[in-house]
Amino acid sequence: MTAPSRYRGQPVSEGVGLGAIYLADAPGDRGGPNGYRRAATEDDVRAAFAAVARDRAALASQLRERGQHYQADIVGIAALIAADSSLIGPAVEAVRAGADGVAAVRQVAEVQAELLAALPDQDLAQRAGDVRQVARAVTDYLAGTTSAPPAGEFILVSGEVDPADLIRLADAGLAGAVSVGGGASSHAAIIARGLGLPMLAGADPRVLAAASGHHAILDAAAGELIVDPAEPDLSAAKAVMASAPASGVGPKTAEVRTADGEPVTLLCNVASAAETRLGLSGGAAGVGLLRTEIGFTSADGWPSEADHLAQLTPILGLLVGKPAVVRLLDFSGDKVPPFLRSREQGLTALLGEPEALRDQLAAIVRAGRETRLSVLVPMVRSLAEVTTVRTALAAAAAEAGQEVPQLGIMVEVAATAAAAAAFAPAVDFFSIGTNDLTSAVLGLDRADQGSRPALAADPRVLALIERVSDAAAATDTKVSVCGDAAADPLVLPLLIGLGIRAFSVGAARVPQVARQIAGTDTKAAAARAAGILATEQADR
Repeated sequence: MTAPSRYRGQPVSEGVGLGAIYLADAPGDRGGPNGYRRAATEDDVRAAFAAVARDRAALASQLRERGQHYQADIVGIAALIAADSSLIGPAVEAVRAGADGVAAVRQVAEVQAELLAALPDQDLAQRAGDVRQVARAVTDYLAGTTSAPPAGEFILVSGEVDPADLIRLADAGLAGAVSVGGGASSHAAIIARGLGLPMLAGADPRVLAAASGHHAILDAAAGELIVDPAEPDLSAAKAVMASAPASGVGPKTAEVRTADGEPVTLLCNVASAAETRLGLSGGAAGVGLLRTEIGFTSADGWPSEADHLAQLTPILGLLVGKPAVVRLLDFSGDKVPPFLRSREQGLTALLGEPEALRDQLAAIVRAGRETRLSVLVPMVRSLAEVTTVRTALAAAAAEAGQEVPQLGIMVEVAATAAAAAAFAPAVDFFSIGTNDLTSAVLGLDRADQGSRPALAADPRVLALIERVSDAAAATDTKVSVCGDAAADPLVLPLLIGLGIRAFSVGAARVPQVARQIAGTDTKAAAARAAGILATEQADR
C-alpha cells in the first residue's frame, strides 16, 4: 500500500473535498522544455485544428439540446473557423518550411484576425476575436496543456490556479483546488469561496509532483492535502462532509432582517451561471457584483460584443426581474490578460479603447434587458472617468432603445473613499470593494498570503467606509459592500453598525450571511463600530 503524502497550504476557502488529483500544470503527451517533447509536424497541426473543431462542434450540439441556441451559434462559428482551410493551410505550410508549430498557428491567426478587424462590416470584424480564441485552443493542444480531468470528482492542483478554470470545471466534478501561488484575497480564492469549493493557496511547491490520478483528501480546515490517504483519514473526511450543512439551503424568500427588524438586501457575487444558480438557491435577491473579466484573462485582445454576449447571456438569463449589477472589465492585479501585460491596465486601459467600452456596454444592455440592470465601474479615481462611462452607457442604451441603467462606482481606492461626498452627486450608487480598499489602506498586496477579509476591521479601513456611508446617506445615494469582508463574521456586524444595509457576498456564503444578519442587533453593532473608530481617532 502506498504511504500517504501530505502537503500543507493556507486555507482560503473552507470545506473538505475528496477526489482524484488533477495536475493542471502537468505536460501532456507533447510535454517538454518547449511545451512539447518534439517539434510539431504538419500532421500534428492538422490534428490540433481537427480536435478543436470536433470539441466546439460537440459543445454547440449540447447547447442546442439545452435550448441555448444563441450560445450554440457562437460556439458553432468557432467550430467552422477551426475547420477553415484558409487558416489551417498557411499554418501547415509554415511548419513544412521549418517554423515552430505554435508560433506558426499564432502568426497565421493574427494575420487573419487583423484582416477581419479591418473590415467595415462590424459583424465580420468581430470574427477577429473568434479566430484568436480558436488559435489559442489549437496552440494549447499542441503544447499539451489540454489534458482532460479525471472522470468523477477531482482536485485541481496548479502552480497558480486560474479563476477561469474554477468556473469552467465547476460543473465537471471539481471538488477542490490547491495553488502554490496566491493568497486569501486572490481572485481564484474569491471564486472558490463563491462556489463553495475548498481551496488551499501558498501550498508546498512539492505538491506539483503529486501523483496525478491518485485519490486525495483536501481538508481546508486543517490546511492540508493528503494524497493516497489511509482508511482512517478517509472515514474522518467523509464524516465531516456528511455533517456539513448544504451551502445552497437558504431562506425561501430573499428578505433578510436584523435581530431588531431592520431590512437588509442580500445579493451574491458571481462570474458564472453556476455561481448564480447557487446564490439564488441560497436566498440571494439577485447579483450585486458580476465580474466580467474572469473569462477573458487569457485573451489575446479586447473581447468583442459577441464575446461578452456569450458570457453574459447564460448568467443574466437567470436574473429576469432581479437586480443585476454588472461590473465593467477590471483587467488589473492578478487578472491581466497577455495583451495588456506590458501596457496600461485596469480602467485606464478600457477607457483608452472606446470601441472596447462600447462593445461591452452594448452587450450588457442587450443581455440584461429583462433584469433590474445596473452598471458598475471598477477602480474609479476621478469624476471624469464617471462622465466618460455615463456618456457611453447612455449611447448604448439609446442604440438598443432601452432605458439607461443605473451607474455606480466601486469604492476601492482610498482617495476615492475619502472624497465620497464629491462623487455622490455624480453616481446612482456606491459599491465598496473591501478587498482592494483594505490592501491599499494597510499597504498590502492583495495576493499576499497575509491578506484576508478580516483585516477590513482595522479602524483605518472602517473610518473610510464610514465616510462613504455618510456621504451616501446625505445625498440619498444607495450604498452596498461587495468585498469579501461582507461575509466575514467579525467585519459584517461592524458594517451593519456603520449603516450599510446592502451586501453582496460569495454565492455559497449567502445562507450563513443571512443567518448572521438575522442575529445582529443594529444598535449593539453601531456601538461596537463606534468604539473601534474612537480608537482610530485617538491614535491620530
